[in-house]
Amino acid sequence: MLIEGVMLLWFIQVVIGVLFVAIDIRTTPESTVMKWGFVIVTAFSGLFGALLYVLSCREPLPGTHEQYVSAKWRQVVGSTMHCVAGDGIGILAAKALTSGAGLPMWAEVLCEYALGFLFGWTVFQALFMKSMFGSYRRSLSKTFIAELLSMNAVMGGMTAVMVPWLSHAMAATEPTSPQLWFVMSIALCAGFIVALPMNWWLVGHGLKHGMMTVRDDARPVPQVAALALAGATLSGREPHSPALAHHAPTPGHGANGSAEPARDHGAMAPSNGAHHMEPGVSRSRLAVMTLVSFAIFGAGFLIAGVFGNLTMT
Repeated sequence: MLIEGVMLLWFIQVVIGVLFVAIDIRTTPESTVMKWGFVIVTAFSGLFGALLYVLSCREPLPGTHEQYVSAKWRQVVGSTMHCVAGDGIGILAAKALTSGAGLPMWAEVLCEYALGFLFGWTVFQALFMKSMFGSYRRSLSKTFIAELLSMNAVMGGMTAVMVPWLSHAMAATEPTSPQLWFVMSIALCAGFIVALPMNWWLVGHGLKHGMMTVRDDARPVPQVAALALAGATLSGREPHSPALAHHAPTPGHGANGSAEPARDHGAMAPSNGAHHMEPGVSRSRLAVMTLVSFAIFGAGFLIAGVFGNLTMT
């Protein structure tokens, strides 16, 4: 059948994409959690995830990673990827646990939301970003709202694709069915796309950051890096010196906006997005965006109910 052929091609390109990213990213001066995030997202999206890695994170020339990832759109891609990777693990785990439990589809979606949010927030956000905030408890507090807004967008996009598809392909609801994981992969890709605008807003207002640069030694800055900085200066862009990557970050530019420098494996120079971690948004605007995020999630539910069956078991 056609669907079997499409799935076979999909899984083949996923394997190719994951192998490329997993091998190549080892030499990219990125933080460990972001490296794992790219591998996980590529396992959902295949060559699409590999392309995102190349365009947004892979160092084009030695010593240029800091300048390369400082573009806002690359920060947003990194922020969204980090969210979808953590949330996706929880969502897929919940799907595996609930698929054979006889729950109605709406209950499955809520279970996936709960476990996806819990894992994404407590592990991929708070635990892995703990060094930026000094303690796990503070990290939980500082990452909660950003994770909530991003998760609502991810789940809104996922639900709008996943429920209608599964409603018309009953065989795909079995946890042992390859079609189920094919559908979930496509749904996660949809969630990634829907979450991009929300992460753009979060990054722009200092509530999230994306890419970081981590270097473990103190090698001299290559000549190509100096040329990149000169080009950035001539073009009118604010340079972000790669030399900072080989020393402790400048005081006053820690990830939480305090005088405490950011910490990670080796010496880390946060990209421009990381310098924006001091929130620059009022409570009223944050409340509005929280409502918008829940509206996106609700719209996903509405589409799922119109084109699918939320009561099926």
